[in-house]
Amino acid sequence: MNTELVFSNILHFLSQFTSADFYNKVLGTSIAIVLVLLVFSITRRVVGKMISSAVSEQRVFVIKKIIRYTGYVVAVMTLFNALGVDLSALLGAAGIAGIAVGFAAQTSVSNVISGLFLISEKPFLVGDVIEVGNVSGVVQSIDFLSVKIQTFDNRYIRIPNETLIKTNVTNITRFPIRRLDIWVTVGYTADLEHVRTILLDVAAKNPYVLDNPEPLIVFDKFDSSGINILVGLWFEKSEFLNLKNSIMIDIHRRFVQEGIEIPYPKLDVYMKQPIA
Repeated sequence: MNTELVFSNILHFLSQFTSADFYNKVLGTSIAIVLVLLVFSITRRVVGKMISSAVSEQRVFVIKKIIRYTGYVVAVMTLFNALGVDLSALLGAAGIAGIAVGFAAQTSVSNVISGLFLISEKPFLVGDVIEVGNVSGVVQSIDFLSVKIQTFDNRYIRIPNETLIKTNVTNITRFPIRRLDIWVTVGYTADLEHVRTILLDVAAKNPYVLDNPEPLIVFDKFDSSGINILVGLWFEKSEFLNLKNSIMIDIHRRFVQEGIEIPYPKLDVYMKQPIA
């Protein structure tokens, strides 16, 4: 590329900003810019309402963003055209920077493509609770480059789309009901049939436990300190905390009333008498 030509284009572009006629046109073109942005803003809202019932929320979100950014581009081009700015000079000056930006933009392009896969596959929606690695929270938005979530301790976290494509993502609230698994340990002297009856009765009396599917009781294994029991309780996804807190209280209270011991690791130490 001819360096002199590039600098000549840059100087030609900058010289247009020093003329008095340039500033005289600014006021007139401002009205045109406002009209362009207004038209695209109205178009974005109208299109969003028209397609909201036919496509998913993510696709509506993406389409509305495309219309918005298109409006920005048209507004800028309208401004340059009205002021008589030669866009070819500007594009020629940007040629060198474009090569460097192209290499730097590889990650962004990867995130955009990953975002399109997320939108088409729909592993989660805005408002879902997801878990990615050690991060979990409510999905706030699904953008071209990243997904924004709000954690339960009110932190704002941005996760690149490429990361979501490459790792396991757990959608905690995808289905209307979930199962809460609670592990209970009882002593070896406990009557397991009686324990099972008590656990089922506790589940039946808890207002947050669903009758269908039925609670799951599994005697898992003989552990070092007792017998491990899995108690699986189905509930509506919005009642997680209510069920979690109430069922722990109910089981503990009932075990105390029934005299069922919840064992803990013990160590017996025997002292040998010293040899005289």
